[in-house]
Amino acid sequence: MSILFDKSSRVIVIGITGREGLYHTKGMLAAGTQIVGGVTPGKGGQTVEDRPVFDTVREAKAQTGATASCIFVPPMGAADAIMESAAAGMELIVCITEGIPVSDMTRVAAFLKEHPTRLIGPNCPGLATPGAGKVGIMPYHIFKEGNVGFISRSGTLTYEVVALLTQAGIGQSSCIGIGGDPIIGTTFIDCLRLFEEDPDTAAVVMCGEIGGSDEEDAAAYAATMKKPVVGFISGRTAPPGKRMGHAGAIISGKTGTAQGKVDALLAAGVPVADTIFDIPALTAEALKR
Repeated sequence: MSILFDKSSRVIVIGITGREGLYHTKGMLAAGTQIVGGVTPGKGGQTVEDRPVFDTVREAKAQTGATASCIFVPPMGAADAIMESAAAGMELIVCITEGIPVSDMTRVAAFLKEHPTRLIGPNCPGLATPGAGKVGIMPYHIFKEGNVGFISRSGTLTYEVVALLTQAGIGQSSCIGIGGDPIIGTTFIDCLRLFEEDPDTAAVVMCGEIGGSDEEDAAAYAATMKKPVVGFISGRTAPPGKRMGHAGAIISGKTGTAQGKVDALLAAGVPVADTIFDIPALTAEALKR
């Protein structure tokens, strides 16, 4: 079982003819993802990896029956690509692009409220379902089929922790990188809710970082869950007022501190790993509950 993405998902790649789009299309195909086409305005009629290229998302969806789009578009056009996908009726949109202006994402957030679609990202590695494939840029070979859900704001942290879980013999149901920007489409709470409802997910690992209040909000929801959650917060040594890596990873006053997030998780009954190397043992313990 999985959330958001499985073997039946039909994916188009927006920006498939570009360097990054082509490279990661090959990776998704190798992972078993059902890529049914791509979109690059002005290049309709071409083929990439034997998949048809269309000028618009609406045309691609009509011709291929696509249910999801993966976006590899430069920052200046990425917001429009998200909204075009939503307007075309895509059920799932995964936006990999980093550097989209916050003002553009504000427009996107308002637009998505009027369309029944799920956005992952932007500035994210995408998602993967072991045994079914991936949408995005995650290294698929690190995954192992299992019953642990995984959520993270950081792409690199996703790869590190998933690899540790796999090495410990702990498989995953679905893994989602929600993105590190201030405005994203899917939050920790959204993912926790989906994993709570998934009958084949037994526990969840949630990796957060400094900045914002998403982890504190998620902690309040985790306290109501029947399934155990294991937490980790990165950036404990980051100085206040200095952005660290992600656009959303900045401490403003007393909001968004690593310790505040750790305290919130502990108060909710969520064990918090001191380092990523402690996560597999805490997860194995959670699975025994």
